[in-house]
Amino acid sequence: MIEKVELDGLIYGVIIRSNFYSSSIEFFTPNEFSQQLGYMNRPAGYIISPHVHRLVKREVLETKETLYIKSGRIRVDFYTDQKEYLTSRVLDAGDVILLASGGHGFEIIEDAQIIEIKQGPYAGDLDKERFDIPGLIELNYGA
Repeated sequence: MIEKVELDGLIYGVIIRSNFYSSSIEFFTPNEFSQQLGYMNRPAGYIISPHVHRLVKREVLETKETLYIKSGRIRVDFYTDQKEYLTSRVLDAGDVILLASGGHGFEIIEDAQIIEIKQGPYAGDLDKERFDIPGLIELNYGA
């Protein structure tokens, strides 16, 4: 229900399947990640104390993205930093993935609604480097 896509100790992705269950709180990312991914299960009536987040200066060098597959089905292709294909995973409605390292691409298998969360501010064309994979036909350069 939790799957980490790793190579040589580097985490490329963390997948939380829609059927994941835990009776408490769990975090799936190392503390040093610039984006944290966790899960909370709390009963009705449980109180999370009101709070504000303090201003803490952070330096973010890598963009990490979290996707929630609201509906549909997609394939995620993982690539190394050297743009070499690593592996693929299929995600279904309700699945969540943190894209942590390397490159990635997507094929929409079934019409999909996807919610994306990533660090900002968006840097436009400086934010990503697109690359071609022989044999891959890309119909739309969307997100």
